Amino acid sequence: MKRALVFAILALGIGAGAARAPGAQIGIGPYAGYNAALIQQDTGNGAVFGVRAPIALAPMITIEPYYASSSLGDVDEEFGGLSYTRSGFDMKTFGATAIIGSILTEGFKFYPFAGIGSYQMERTGSEDIKETGFNFGFGFSVPAGAKIHVQARGGMDMIVTEDTSRKFANGTIGITYTLMSGE
Repeated sequence: MKRALVFAILALGIGAGAARAPGAQIGIGPYAGYNAALIQQDTGNGAVFGVRAPIALAPMITIEPYYASSSLGDVDEEFGGLSYTRSGFDMKTFGATAIIGSILTEGFKFYPFAGIGSYQMERTGSEDIKETGFNFGFGFSVPAGAKIHVQARGGMDMIVTEDTSRKFANGTIGITYTLMSGE
């Protein structure tokens, strides 16, 4: 929880400074998609929902604080000849992503992104996982009005856990509204 608070304060500080910078833009928007567990047999796939707040600091650099929540599916396992159902994780994430290329400017944009976040994974009958994780991938943005952009992204999340990691592939689609422009 402390890491999430630090990320939130950092994002607000960046946003406040960026709002006054010439050419800076700030947006906000919801997104949804699908999270697929990779190389894990103890949790299933599930929906992901969240909100992003892109802050275009310069024509080619955007910092994007985000929050995401995912409900991963249950899985059936067999142990000693007995079959049982293991609950999937509820995953919550706070973080920030860096994007090369502004998603708030006019025209179609294709861009890479990478970020860091605080991941919390909980489920009944299992110890909670609260660790730092990383995300990366590619996305594209298409204008849908004067201040609205539709985005689609494909990426991966990797959560470092002691000697190993948990990996998820995801695809999302969202809408971003430009709140203010420093032009």
